[in-house]
Amino acid sequence: MAINVYLDESGDLGWKFSAPFRKGGSSRYMTIAFVICPSEKKHFLKRIVSKVYTRIEAAPSTEVKGSSLNLSDKEFVAKQTVNLLQKHPDIKIVYITVQKENVELHIQSDKNLIYNYMMRLALLKEVDQFPVINLIRDNKSVKIKSGNTLINYLQTELYFSHGSSAKLVDIPSDSKAVQNLVFIDWINNLIWGHYEDKNSSPYNILRTHIHSNQLFFR
Repeated sequence: MAINVYLDESGDLGWKFSAPFRKGGSSRYMTIAFVICPSEKKHFLKRIVSKVYTRIEAAPSTEVKGSSLNLSDKEFVAKQTVNLLQKHPDIKIVYITVQKENVELHIQSDKNLIYNYMMRLALLKEVDQFPVINLIRDNKSVKIKSGNTLINYLQTELYFSHGSSAKLVDIPSDSKAVQNLVFIDWINNLIWGHYEDKNSSPYNILRTHIHSNQLFFR
């Protein structure tokens, strides 16, 4: 059985903390979120996207980013997602957030290093039992120089560190054409907003139903 993993990230991999975020400085947090969904159930994620588009009267041809949703709409997304996760426990949402100001300087010098490590730490233990893992990501937003570098690293970790025979399939996609990437963008935005902007009400609706990982928190 193949499992689909849709991923998105919020925040940046810059390290300028001498100025506020959005005013010349870097984000203080970065979050990578995943929705892990059996391939035969991927349409349930699309249903939530359709409901939100109807709610906000958005044209189906447009791409609505999580950053453009207001607080009420984000709370609606969170409540719809909780209902989905309760009805389908084989659909999981996992995320990892790094508090960047606590990352050692020698690690900051290699952006691929921290990104790849976050991916390995949060994702592989959740999917290593599946024979095929479809990693579906927005080809415009993954913050690494080479998608192949990441995939090769994760595949090696699956084989040697996890003792798994799972085959990892990289599927870079256009988020405008894949509604489930819109869904995980919304989820990731409301999780990251809890850390970066202290907009916590949507996250608090979800928090006991999703799996969290924190890196370099003190």
